[in-house]
Amino acid sequence: MSDPVESNPSLYRVVFENERVRILEYRDKPGDRTTPHTHPDSVMVTMSAFDRRLSVGDQVREVSLQPGHAAWLPAQTHAGENIGTSETHVMFVELKEPATATGEAALGPELAQD
Repeated sequence: MSDPVESNPSLYRVVFENERVRILEYRDKPGDRTTPHTHPDSVMVTMSAFDRRLSVGDQVREVSLQPGHAAWLPAQTHAGENIGTSETHVMFVELKEPATATGEAALGPELAQD
């Protein structure tokens, strides 16, 4: 699949990059959708509250997140849709170093129970 900055340039932008990490900013409006794209292992930090549907093939997951939520995201390929009434604003810190162990990635954010 493709790099989200290339496949969805109106929604993703690179705000920082060096040899170890790349930081992406993502913004969308209600009803906006992304085409399928790939993220390496990443840390996601939500800057706004939002409701989102993530899908990979026939696997679908809906998430509602609040601002200030930080989560580990294993490498994954997905498409997303803003299914809420508010704009989405998220920062992704993508790791460029390969993972030390392999395993099946879960779809979407790993949500910690507060």
